[in-house]
Amino acid sequence: MMWTAITTLAQTQAGTPGAGPKPSEEVTKLSGLWERLAAGDFSQGTWIELWKVVGQPLLLALVLVIAVLFLSGWARRLTTSAMRRAHVEETLARFFGNVAKWMVMLLGGLAILGTFDVETTSFAAVIAAMGFAIGMAFSGTLGNFAAGIMLLIFRPFKIGDVVRAAGVFGVIDEIGMFTTTFDTFQKSRVIVPNGKIFGDIIENVTHHPVRRQDVNVGTAYDADIDKVRGILEGVVKSVEGATQDPAPQVFLDGLGDNSINWQLRVWAPAATLWPMRENLIRDTKKALNAAGVGIPFPQRDVHFDGPIEIKMRNNNAD
Repeated sequence: MMWTAITTLAQTQAGTPGAGPKPSEEVTKLSGLWERLAAGDFSQGTWIELWKVVGQPLLLALVLVIAVLFLSGWARRLTTSAMRRAHVEETLARFFGNVAKWMVMLLGGLAILGTFDVETTSFAAVIAAMGFAIGMAFSGTLGNFAAGIMLLIFRPFKIGDVVRAAGVFGVIDEIGMFTTTFDTFQKSRVIVPNGKIFGDIIENVTHHPVRRQDVNVGTAYDADIDKVRGILEGVVKSVEGATQDPAPQVFLDGLGDNSINWQLRVWAPAATLWPMRENLIRDTKKALNAAGVGIPFPQRDVHFDGPIEIKMRNNNAD
């Protein structure tokens, strides 16, 4: 019965003399109060003492529960709105809002236990031990989680950017707390742990609105260099889709094995970069052909030491 359980709890806490701590004052009062009620003592003093021992802590706990629920919701809204005003990523803002909510609820739970004189120090130790054990068990997951937070804070890329990272090249579809989702140009969906991305080199291809394309061109050795330069400069200035700010450049790159090597450096908006590159290659080929400038194929000179004997064989029958 309930009275038996209370008295047993008091006896257990009391123990033998010198063997353990004495029962708490609240447990002693509750045990004595229940004995009086079990004996039929329903006097006004008994009810007043029952209210002090049981009623007041329960009422205080109920008030604390309502206050904790209200304060936890308020803390979440306040933290989330503050993050949004600081232009923090929405996912991260909501996450920190939930963290604030659960921190308030945890502290409120400890305060509620304290109204019943429950020792909360042991609870804090248990929570710390559980946190350490969970952290060790999910070290890799927590690493990806931490990397996800860093990606959302520093924002090296955003959804829709073309990015090369962790050996993957594609368009960012989603930035999660643990993983980032890529859509490759072959229409494959690739999901990469955030830890691999944040610990690797990140190349954001579409970060700048204007980008440069380099096209290598080889011309024959018998072509006049100044003439070729003039032809190529006319091409880079008139190619469709290019911008003149920054100005394009025709660069004499070197004397190769088979050709004089040039490099055409042309800027274009990111949206028209690849069509511009195709136009540049086409216009260059047409302009060089019209001017009679050859684009040589790879060739090789073979030298023999000493005379060469050549034998002819006639397979026709007499």
